[in-house]
Amino acid sequence: MSGLDQLVVVLAGLGAGVLSTTVGVASLLSFPVLLAVGLPPVVANVSNTIGLVPSGVGGGLGYREELRVQPRVTVAVMVLTGLGGAAGAALLLALPPGVFEAIVPWLILGTCLLVGIQPRLSAWLADRRARAGGELRPRLRLSTPATGFVVLTGVYGGYFGAGAGVMMLATLALALDIDLRVLAGIRTTALLASNLVAAAVFVVVAEVDWRAVALLSVSSIVGGYVGARVARRLPAAVLRALVVAAGSTASVAMLVR
Repeated sequence: MSGLDQLVVVLAGLGAGVLSTTVGVASLLSFPVLLAVGLPPVVANVSNTIGLVPSGVGGGLGYREELRVQPRVTVAVMVLTGLGGAAGAALLLALPPGVFEAIVPWLILGTCLLVGIQPRLSAWLADRRARAGGELRPRLRLSTPATGFVVLTGVYGGYFGAGAGVMMLATLALALDIDLRVLAGIRTTALLASNLVAAAVFVVVAEVDWRAVALLSVSSIVGGYVGARVARRLPAAVLRALVVAAGSTASVAMLVR
């Protein structure tokens, strides 16, 4: 990489860190940049996953107040997502490159829709529970279906991860009666777990461009912290709108490229 290429990767890491902890579409910025500077797709994917681990660390520090609200949920989601991340890393190494490219944009669009309508959908579900005489206490534990979706999102995060933050936020928002900003913090640490486990697998068995990893790492930790501190001050409605807008834009960009 030339000096200009290295600067571009550093800036991509900074931007990806911010996007990771705000709207959850980090890889849709950093991964194409690594391809543009000449890395092969699988090497770029692996290096991107490892290089963005620090963004999750920075995001966790930025969301530290929110993460204290529901520590049990946070730990549970991190463990589940970490297990999924290991499976996703194995799939990346075993399957042909780009096997999910055709369906990823539609997955992101679908989860954007869920994020957008989540307040109304949650209210409708609560009304159904009330009419059926169900328990109306706040849902603070993952149901069995929600647990499955969290694991699957972790698998996708370890495999590729573009838009995984949007998918995780949609899953958690529908499954739990917890403030969206707290869920954004849980989402950030969950994806950290997925990336960290996948990164451990890649370090051992995959080809890594360590220069790209170093450049992304230095800036993504700063971006992750800054993004978290900004996002935690946004009203829930504004944060929700930004997530939907970013995810939809990313999906369209992937469909037309």
